[in-house]
Amino acid sequence: MQLQGSCHCASVRFSVESPQPVPFMRCYCSICRKTAGSGGYAINLGARFDTLKVEGKRHLRVYQAQISEGDAVHTSSARRHFCGRCGSPLWLWDPGWPELVHPHAGAIDTPLPTPPEHVHIMLGSRAAWVEPEGRRGDPRFETFPDVSLSEWHERHGLTST
Repeated sequence: MQLQGSCHCASVRFSVESPQPVPFMRCYCSICRKTAGSGGYAINLGARFDTLKVEGKRHLRVYQAQISEGDAVHTSSARRHFCGRCGSPLWLWDPGWPELVHPHAGAIDTPLPTPPEHVHIMLGSRAAWVEPEGRRGDPRFETFPDVSLSEWHERHGLTST
């Protein structure tokens, strides 16, 4: 599915091909919550990096989170792209999976399909004020899920070509 996206001020516009366009997975980790999740979570989609086309690149900025694990702190390899003018989160790219890019569902202007369920992940690090909403029976995980974006789409017959 061809997706069109933009930041709030329209300084950055992008398009990308997404075989996984259904916004189903809500991530409650502190990084997603603080960089993109005003509802206490963020929703990322799966797309093909080689199809990403960007207008307004001069306005892009990149953030790499600092991750604390005990006494050690390291820099995340994931690069969170956002608009330097309005601050809108746009997509995440990680060199560990160079063929993928993960646009934020909130940045997409193309109408997206409604998911048959919501998968709630990283609930163990959600903010205390966040009460996960969703449907009865939605899968919930304290850490990472037992299914990937592509596996979930395939399981539900929702993979786009």
